Amino acid sequence: MKATVLHGAGDVRVEEVPDAQVLEPTDAVIRIYRACICGSDLWPYKNLDPREGARIMGHEAIGIVEDIGSEVRAMKRGDLVVMPFAYSDGTCIFCHDGLQTECVHGGFFGNGGDTDGAQAEALRIPQADGTLYVLPAQPDEALLPSLLTLADVMGTGHHAAVTAAVGPGKSVAVVGDGAVGLCGVIAAKRFGAEQIIIMGRHAERTDLARELGATDVVAERGPEAVERVRELTDGFGAHAVLECVGLDESTLTAIGIARPGGAVGRVGVPQDEAMPGGQSSFYGNITIGGGPAPVRAYIDELLPDILDGEIEPGRVFDRTVGLHAVAEGYRAMNDREALKVMVRP
Repeated sequence: MKATVLHGAGDVRVEEVPDAQVLEPTDAVIRIYRACICGSDLWPYKNLDPREGARIMGHEAIGIVEDIGSEVRAMKRGDLVVMPFAYSDGTCIFCHDGLQTECVHGGFFGNGGDTDGAQAEALRIPQADGTLYVLPAQPDEALLPSLLTLADVMGTGHHAAVTAAVGPGKSVAVVGDGAVGLCGVIAAKRFGAEQIIIMGRHAERTDLARELGATDVVAERGPEAVERVRELTDGFGAHAVLECVGLDESTLTAIGIARPGGAVGRVGVPQDEAMPGGQSSFYGNITIGGGPAPVRAYIDELLPDILDGEIEPGRVFDRTVGLHAVAEGYRAMNDREALKVMVRP
């Protein structure tokens, strides 16, 4: 079968790899129906040292179940499923708490570990019963982009809003105008926020953010951004801040624009071990939380709104490529020519 293999920074190839197959009785194999490129895939695309070894990329997919192990009970061959970016057994103490990304038997797809990625023709899914979410019926083709966002970006934007305690009447600032940030706008509107500030410098993205529910746009960065957000929030800052980038600068901005007693939901993958802003967040009584979103836990809540057309997170996709052209998809996202690229194997 064919799969997307990253050999080093900028070196994306589509290669023949061993066929996906059931190895454990709790495994399933899915034929990838739709996959996509994530903003977090761009970090290894920019920085992977070839000495670290090649990896099969991708952690978001919708697929069709092709094979199941002898202990799989929650699905059958032919089912259409959402594949969250993390696998989980669904039975451990953390899974029962709705925190599947901390599963004691879990892990992540496509990060160079022992589980391959979904930018491929097929994929083995460990812990299939706890990982895959069976969709209720064959959906309308027009819904597929939005359903695909349940594998990561919509659930991740939702997680940022949950962690930052977004609610009716509150002011929300979203740091980052990528797909996760735009889904954070959707989540903030869905939770009834009164004011939603999108922070970004790309007009086509901030225009889309306005269509999705943003009330204000801040294009400045650094101290100027902090000043502008405070101007928009009566001088106090936002009740809730969704940090959707992961860099030191974006984290400092997120803390700087949170009002005293406010909260920051961090879902941008951190690129450094130490988190900046310790003193300012401490003296501002700012709550900081977040992490890898347990998107599997959120599908039950978000799926009905997608099926009913209440939310359209699939609008973050602005380009589709075949598997043979996935390297061009990476280049386009890296060069900011595309917001988010869907892959059709």
